[in-house]
Amino acid sequence: MKALVPAEADGTVEFAEVPEPEPGPAEVLVKVDAFSVNRGETFLLEDPPPGWRPGKDIAGLVVQAAADGSGPAVGQRVVAHPPGAGWAEYAAVRTDALAVLPERLDAPTAAALPLAGLTALRLLRAAGPVAGRRLLLTGASGGVGHYLAELAAAAGAQLTAVTANAERGLRLRELGAAEVVHSVAAANGPYDLVLESTGGTELPRALALLAPRGRLLWFGQASREPVRLDFFALLNGPVSATVQHFSYADVDHPDGPDLRTLVRLTAEGRLHPELGLLDDWRNTAGAIAALRGRRVRGNTVLTLD
Repeated sequence: MKALVPAEADGTVEFAEVPEPEPGPAEVLVKVDAFSVNRGETFLLEDPPPGWRPGKDIAGLVVQAAADGSGPAVGQRVVAHPPGAGWAEYAAVRTDALAVLPERLDAPTAAALPLAGLTALRLLRAAGPVAGRRLLLTGASGGVGHYLAELAAAAGAQLTAVTANAERGLRLRELGAAEVVHSVAAANGPYDLVLESTGGTELPRALALLAPRGRLLWFGQASREPVRLDFFALLNGPVSATVQHFSYADVDHPDGPDLRTLVRLTAEGRLHPELGLLDDWRNTAGAIAALRGRRVRGNTVLTLD
């Protein structure tokens, strides 16, 4: 079968012929119709682990059911979150890492849900009750930011989103962000909670905007710049602030139930995936370049013939 694999030298991908996957007892075989490209995968492509192939967000058709009888039947459409190797014509996926799609939800829209949607959903869960609380979200114009803005606003939060420019922030206002600013320096604190995904110099600036006993959840470092915190500067900042690392991966629970929640909210019109770039998978290298160049607002989705 055809699959996209890390290219030899330029940090992107190329087509190759690889063996069709052989599903394990608790896995289904999915004919992939669409997949999403995540920023973290573009980072890994620069120095890929041996044998690794990208592809964590896919949607498609079950063509072989799980041997143990779990999961969907042949002919059912699903969205799935495998550990990798999903940028291919076929992918093997554990039955606890997928959700069945209703008729009204198409494959490209569904493919945008897994990693970004799971991150936003679990971030909000980690944040606890947010009704009436002031939130600051940095790096808000990507897929996670759009989901988080809509989910947080629906939960009653007053969200300030930080985006690079006005054009990238338009949709966030439509999804419920109370305010959109273009730098942390322009944000008007204090905030009860900061959701920080940029790193570098932005994290200390965002930390300084916390209310007393406020909390900063650190879930990314899109700038790829290390963070330096000056303890003495903190003495003049928020009182008893908490900095907490967040990872979207839930090692204690499978992804299936949360994927079903995302599918349900989308099908009901309560969650709106933002497909900033939708193209044919033959143009994946160009899509990766656009994502790295921050020319995509929302999710990047590629479709197979």
